[in-house]
Amino acid sequence: MLIEVKVPVLSESITEGTLAQWHKKVGEFVRRDENLIDLETDKVVLEIGAPQDGVLAEIKKSDGTIVKSNEVIAVVDTAQAMPREAQPAVISSSQIVAQELSPAVRKIVAEHQLDATQVSGTGRGGRITKEDVLRHLEHAAEAPVSASSTNTPPTSVSGRIEQRVPMTRLRARIAERLVQAQHSAAMLTTFNEVNMQPVMELRTRYQQDFQKKYNAKLGFMSFFIKVATDALKQFPVINASIDGNDIVYHGYYDIGVAVSTPRGLVVPIIHDADALSFADLELRVTEYAQKARDGKLSMEDLTGGTFTITNGGIFGSMLSTPILNPPQSAILGMHKIEERAVVVDGQIVIRPMMYLAVSYDHRIIDGQEAVRFLVAIKEALEDPARMLLQV
Repeated sequence: MLIEVKVPVLSESITEGTLAQWHKKVGEFVRRDENLIDLETDKVVLEIGAPQDGVLAEIKKSDGTIVKSNEVIAVVDTAQAMPREAQPAVISSSQIVAQELSPAVRKIVAEHQLDATQVSGTGRGGRITKEDVLRHLEHAAEAPVSASSTNTPPTSVSGRIEQRVPMTRLRARIAERLVQAQHSAAMLTTFNEVNMQPVMELRTRYQQDFQKKYNAKLGFMSFFIKVATDALKQFPVINASIDGNDIVYHGYYDIGVAVSTPRGLVVPIIHDADALSFADLELRVTEYAQKARDGKLSMEDLTGGTFTITNGGIFGSMLSTPILNPPQSAILGMHKIEERAVVVDGQIVIRPMMYLAVSYDHRIIDGQEAVRFLVAIKEALEDPARMLLQV
């Protein structure tokens, strides 16, 4: 019996996707739900699995093809299904390794046409991680470039090497949205600085007890999400968005947390963040970060959002102007914590300081509202008891 392999139904916000690289060839046996190919969309990478045991009889859409929901991309012949006790005659070591890779890692391996068996894995059980592949590429880059080692043959002009690589679908979408944000919004940025010593002392004091009770590390992001949602309640327009000639005030707080991945920046959403505890927030942030690195984020994980927090400090950024994430009207930027000389009660002292930035849409948010919003965040971080007393 011939069974069609179709593109899964995509969400309303995603109309199409791009087929990455087939993991099986025509004539090869496949198991039910075994990943046949990754579908790269504007937001996530989806795995398209085999509908039944059988043989891949036909591939109708090749690598790089743009496809839509329910489009037929292949055919599986279940009449040739292998008995369950039987095994394929020969399985190469590269096939075994490829089956164990996450979608994000498979994507990098495919783009650079790497032999996964040549990459040393440092993950659990020898699993190959994103960092392992990037390290392998760095070492390869130190060697002379050859035409056979890249997915796009390098060209040489007067002995100077160039390589042309097409943007991934996600990268192209990010570029489109960033340009859209700058062209469609009257974007301004206001800055302030915060003394992180009170938060750092609080983390140090309770870190061990927190980890023991919740099996999660108490990081900085939960503090920032907490103080941001409290500040959003004080200044509702910061949590609003523009729809035509209307201002839409959101009575809920869905906070996006920007996460860097090998494919680009993604922003998973923590829904109803104001109702979550510190432990819930830390667990959610950790879960999303891992899913993002493994390419496992779902459509639901990336849908919605009323306000975004981005942390350039983890890469060493001292100061930046974050770009809005449409249709949101504001975004908070965290930066690197640096010990600096500051004046406290007339005395010069050393304190761990962080610059904060809020970019906002001046069409609906006045400057004084943006400044007061950022000051509210600063004051809450410098006196964490405010979060408990709601003052």
